Amino acid sequence: MARVFVPYNLRKLTDGKSELDMPGETLGQLVDNLESTYPGFADFVLQDGRLKPGLAAVCGHAATRQGLLQPLDEDTEVHFVPAVSGG
Repeated sequence: MARVFVPYNLRKLTDGKSELDMPGETLGQLVDNLESTYPGFADFVLQDGRLKPGLAAVCGHAATRQGLLQPLDEDTEVHFVPAVSGG
């Protein structure tokens, strides 16, 4: 199962938990499972079936470029963080 690090503003949905173990072969499946267990979670991270603009998902050691199709290994760490850009 992937280890999900829950941002502070979403912990009200997870009963205050800052870390969760959740199954999912892809980031999309993981978000679906989070939504099933913690209703409302997807509303905070998705818009029109994609990650919300201004939000990044870090899977392992890098921000995903595959969006919800990002494959996850059993021990992948997942962080939802504000996207950073610049030049």
